[in-house]
Amino acid sequence: MKWKSVVIPVSLLAPLALIAWGGLRLYKTGSVVSTGPDIPSTRVKRSDVTFTVTAKAELEGGKSEMLTAPMMGGAQLILTALHHSGDLVKADDVVAQFDTTEQEFKLKEAEADLAEAEQQVIQAQADSQAKAEEAQYELLQAKADLRQAELEARRNPLLAAITARQNTLAVEAARDKLRQLEHDIPNRQANSTAGIAIQEAARNKAKVQAETARRNIESMTLKAHMAGYVSVQQNMAGNFFMDGMKLPIFQVGDTVRPGMAVAQIPDLSNWDAIARIGELDRGHLAEGQKAAISVIALPEKTFAGHIKNIGGTAGSPWDRHFDCKITIDNPAPELRPGMSASIVITTETLRNVSWIPAQAVFESDGRSFVYVQSGTGFVPADIKVVRRSESQVVLTGLKDGALVAMANPGEQGKKTGPGAGGALQAIPK
Repeated sequence: MKWKSVVIPVSLLAPLALIAWGGLRLYKTGSVVSTGPDIPSTRVKRSDVTFTVTAKAELEGGKSEMLTAPMMGGAQLILTALHHSGDLVKADDVVAQFDTTEQEFKLKEAEADLAEAEQQVIQAQADSQAKAEEAQYELLQAKADLRQAELEARRNPLLAAITARQNTLAVEAARDKLRQLEHDIPNRQANSTAGIAIQEAARNKAKVQAETARRNIESMTLKAHMAGYVSVQQNMAGNFFMDGMKLPIFQVGDTVRPGMAVAQIPDLSNWDAIARIGELDRGHLAEGQKAAISVIALPEKTFAGHIKNIGGTAGSPWDRHFDCKITIDNPAPELRPGMSASIVITTETLRNVSWIPAQAVFESDGRSFVYVQSGTGFVPADIKVVRRSESQVVLTGLKDGALVAMANPGEQGKKTGPGAGGALQAIPK
């Protein structure tokens, strides 16, 4: 009875173990999915694979002359004249003009103050000269009085004691007066000189104010220092825009803050393409990498370039990007600022590797796999992705020439319409 009680459970567990082992084997190898005539497929190829980064760009001068609003403190500058983007200008041509009404008023006010200060200086100098002549007269008179008193004092031995004493006192008084005048005259001259200096300082202040107003008026006219095409800049003066919105360019009537760039004159022999690239491609780019540039307006020409610099990452969390500046190595006279272009940057070339189109690779639970042909159907097979781009995937784990499905065979026939059986479909669980 004990032997039978042991044999019966074992006989029941054996089939269950076989079923579990078969299920595990089926899970590891994958179920064969029957194929149909409408399943697209491709073969694993071996060759050199070049990876690129593509983006849209806009042209601007590489060594452009930037025209900025003059630095005038907190003054509000209003554009009264401005060339349009693309206008051809020569050296010394006026590109932009600001309203000079306020500065012209300040200039007239400063010129009036200057004229008044000039008269004040002249008057102060005349007063100083008159006082100096008056002091000299008083000094001469005091010396004469002293001389007269001394002559009178010589008769003292012949005069009465009282009269002699009066003559002696008169001499001392005349001598004290002369001594006081000799002490006071330099002080009077110093005061006169200080008064003239004060008036001259007021005149210099008015002169500086007038010169500043003239210089401000002159700086409010922006002229081109070289020939080229005008590129009007974006207006960022106190405007609120959502991320991704394109800022408007300056136009007549806009208020400009001091120091803001209003326009630039690109150097027609130096051109850059400014591209906005997604953050995911940042690690694949480096300064000096070669790029091919196609200008939309010049479809018959292709330009060569290289990465000049890579800017910082910016943008919202769902749209992180950075600006990449690419220098055009072979510019042409037909190029203009603001032209749209497409760039292709070659980042890496892998030699003699196995690859398939990116559409044939699927992902699920952190696994990357393909549907490879097995017999009359397709079976899932795990692969290791070495490098991928939007169109190609370099991999290991498959034999060269193996036939793989470009769509999920299990979903064929279940869905219709766009996206049925597309890439990155998960394996059925």
